[in-house]
Amino acid sequence: MPDYHSAYSGKFTSGRGKRRFDDDDPRLAKRVRGRRTLPSIETFDATNHLPEGDRWSTWDQSTPTERGPRPYPDWLVTELAAVDTELGILKTGKEADVFLVRRGIPGTDRSCLLAAKRYRSADHRMFHRDVGYLEGRRTRESRTNRAVASRSAFGRQAIAGQWAGAEFTALARLSVPSAAPRLAETRPDRAELAGLWDQMVGSLVALARDGLAHGDLSAYNVLVHDGRLVMIDLPQVVDVIANPRGDWFLARDAENIGRWFGARGLSGVSPEPADLADLLCREAMLSP
Repeated sequence: MPDYHSAYSGKFTSGRGKRRFDDDDPRLAKRVRGRRTLPSIETFDATNHLPEGDRWSTWDQSTPTERGPRPYPDWLVTELAAVDTELGILKTGKEADVFLVRRGIPGTDRSCLLAAKRYRSADHRMFHRDVGYLEGRRTRESRTNRAVASRSAFGRQAIAGQWAGAEFTALARLSVPSAAPRLAETRPDRAELAGLWDQMVGSLVALARDGLAHGDLSAYNVLVHDGRLVMIDLPQVVDVIANPRGDWFLARDAENIGRWFGARGLSGVSPEPADLADLLCREAMLSP
């Protein structure tokens, strides 16, 4: 369940005599003076009449494109009468924490467990070497692009939104399923190793044909569930066509994962780990 913080709000303008993006509209202030107003977001009680749990379901607050690919699984609770209960942190990372949430309908036995990934504020996020990843990521707003390039406060907030949006889009696009042990934690025998390599090559080729590179691939960002490989941790996914360093990201992913397989005795396979980078660049049509 994505649970992303808002990337930014308000208007952004620049120049002498113009308002900043976080300034109030003076004309609006005059127009509503003296009228009764609704409670602010800080004082509004979102848990009003809540029968149990920590908050009402946020399903109706997301757009269809933010709900993942259809068809939705039968176990997913989408009813608006559902409530969410925070169960604690599952995992912490450089840029975000993953929380365990139970979503259920009060008075019934219908419920499900969800993972909510929540990015930290811009001041506490630790995306490393983000310049290369951001190349090719552009919005239609030229002011936003300039703010991102200058790393202003507004620009950093916009970058945070881009990271979250890019990861969710990639997850929905690739339909990544549930959790399992990491590849780095497995001890496959020779036959299993070869089978996992075939899956890895197939997955990377499929990504490359779709114009994508994982961007941070390693044995710690791949899960193995019942013998099936699943890629995770995709906020740094790279559009290798739009990004001028797309071939470099493809090669780095190939070298990183190939090194892990090679260290565990993989041999006699096609392609060999050393040849994977060239294959991916060809599949992405970045080389002849």
